[in-house]
Amino acid sequence: MELSVQDAARVFGVSEPTIIRWVKREGLPSFSINGHYRFNRVDLLEWSNLHKRPMTPQAASGADQGNRFALLIQALNAGGIHHAVAGTDAASALAAAAERLPLSAEDRALAAEVLAQREKHGTTAVGDGIAIPHPRSPLVFPVDAPVVALCLLERPVDFGAADGKPVSALFLLLAPTVRAHLTLLAELAAALHDPRCKAAVARRAPAGEILASISGEP
Repeated sequence: MELSVQDAARVFGVSEPTIIRWVKREGLPSFSINGHYRFNRVDLLEWSNLHKRPMTPQAASGADQGNRFALLIQALNAGGIHHAVAGTDAASALAAAAERLPLSAEDRALAAEVLAQREKHGTTAVGDGIAIPHPRSPLVFPVDAPVVALCLLERPVDFGAADGKPVSALFLLLAPTVRAHLTLLAELAAALHDPRCKAAVARRAPAGEILASISGEP
């Protein structure tokens, strides 16, 4: 779905002139139709993650959500939180992480290939040792429900992050629909702006503690 400048301003909670300034000075992804800026939701979400400009899950996805992280928690329960995942570079780390996905052996191999190719077109590292590998198209894999697999690497790996920090946590993301894909990206971006969640991931906390940091449970 194409967004106007007004739509993008609402998503970020800023003024329209700020959106124009971000396009011109900070590389906010856009394209032009009849001389007017237009935006793609996925591009905005990825830019938001990289530049640490938070978007609300509801505004980013267009969904009406009672629990703003409900889908993310459901997807993490489906995909699991995995510790000590091997890897010496981005490709081998992605391959090892893909093995944790609840897919057939054939689809896991395809996932590793697709995610590695996606990485070549631009890093999915969002800074602070975290990357969010996901297919550019959300409909690549036939999953019935959204899946997020959090893979905590055995040792940090260089993903070419803008902040120069190696990656130690991979959130692999698969979704069956465009809306679910957008909602997951938005919820994950918002969750990773929370210091408690980010700290739990950074210290490779147990799965229950990481989930509690996202849901807000004590």
